[in-house]
Amino acid sequence: MNVITTLKEKRKEKQMKYERKMLRELSLENLKKSVNEQFSHFYRTGLFAKSIEDGCVDIAIESYLLGSKYGKFGYYGESLEDVKTRCYFEEKYLVDTLFDFLTYWGQIGDNDFVNESLYYSCENYVNKWWQEGFIKSEKRYRLRLH
Repeated sequence: MNVITTLKEKRKEKQMKYERKMLRELSLENLKKSVNEQFSHFYRTGLFAKSIEDGCVDIAIESYLLGSKYGKFGYYGESLEDVKTRCYFEEKYLVDTLFDFLTYWGQIGDNDFVNESLYYSCENYVNKWWQEGFIKSEKRYRLRLH
């Protein structure tokens, strides 16, 4: 008897395999350094900052994988801006999630200026890792390593 597999299972398996390949190119040291560069002026160093760092690293990885998922469109000739419009809602969700996480655990306060500045920092952070994943994925497609 043959084992019956569905197309959905095959797609999921292929996606997981591709994500594993992309994560091999990602360095945890670079992720932590990026968190400290982006959010160090909002939070003090210490044990509490380490717990915030873990959440930011998780969002960076998700953003990186989202960018790598859309890298094939760049390979086929679409510009970066056109591809970003394809995943606007997913990227916005990551930015909002990071902002909510930082405002809840960071206890910034009710200062609108600080909150707005933090939101723009979250946008910049997610955008940076999305572009990093997009560029590396595009390179993998050009080298036929996908």
